[in-house]
Amino acid sequence: MIDNAIILVTGATGSFGRVCVRYILNNFKPRKLIVFSRDELKQWEMAQEFTEEQRDTLRFFLGDVRDLKRLERAFHDVNVVIHAAALKQVPALEYNPSEAIHTNVLGAENIINAAIDKGVGRVICLSTDKAVNPINLYGATKLCSDKLFVAANRLSDKHGTKFSVVRYGNVVASRGSVVQLFAKCVEENTPIPITDERMTRFWITLDKAVDFVMKRLEDMKGGEVFVPKMGSLKLTDVARMLAPGRPLKIIGIRPGEKLHETMIPIDEALYTVDMGSHYIIHSPLVSLDRYKPDIGPMVPEGFHYSSDNNQRWLTDDEFMAMVKVAKA
Repeated sequence: MIDNAIILVTGATGSFGRVCVRYILNNFKPRKLIVFSRDELKQWEMAQEFTEEQRDTLRFFLGDVRDLKRLERAFHDVNVVIHAAALKQVPALEYNPSEAIHTNVLGAENIINAAIDKGVGRVICLSTDKAVNPINLYGATKLCSDKLFVAANRLSDKHGTKFSVVRYGNVVASRGSVVQLFAKCVEENTPIPITDERMTRFWITLDKAVDFVMKRLEDMKGGEVFVPKMGSLKLTDVARMLAPGRPLKIIGIRPGEKLHETMIPIDEALYTVDMGSHYIIHSPLVSLDRYKPDIGPMVPEGFHYSSDNNQRWLTDDEFMAMVKVAKA
């Protein structure tokens, strides 16, 4: 699917996008790999990271997902789109709600329309735990985006563009993560800020997230939400490992922040299949009729997948190994 194909990654100069582009170049032989983003400086800096041979495969395409005509031009002859572009900073989006809607919702609609009109084969969109029972605008816009991408399968026939979604949790040491925040506190010799001692989070590395997305590109039939199985940790344990012996400062939960992350709520469990390494949430309107019922067992009644009831908790060694990989 990837070898000799034309791949486009939106938001390709972001944290996920950069790792995704390098993963594709290291593991496949695409005919063309299009870096689609709106920051020319980041594109120039990214180009310097690759060899001359790799740059022959890359195309750096300036554009914004808000601009449908630009997307239509970028999607010409494209086979696969990985949609990673989004506005994500929760406080900024609470203050600038219309900007979040224009990029995360209307931009998603533009991706869908351009992909269908240009005959793109597969589109996979990155989502977030915050799209589950959202309590902030970022989560609400990503929920709307997820619904758009799932429903888009009804706009294209069975042989048309396929759309699916990947939903995962906290990325270790990503830009603005608590790993970076705690490291800065250690450097500045200040207490470690903890919003709530009970708070838990799912954890995944960027490499694992990219690998999961690429594998689901192969599996997708259209209309699914894919959720990897991840390990959980309390934030107090993260602080203990990254800043041993340093005092904690309880600052309280911030507006729009949850105590625990939820990946699969009880209501969606009605359509969720356990695939062993991951879950598939089917849309009752789109994807159930595309699968045989024996692909995997349905999760039990009353199931919900959240960071506080997770069966897998990371050990100190596992988490510190993830941090080491993330910083490499």
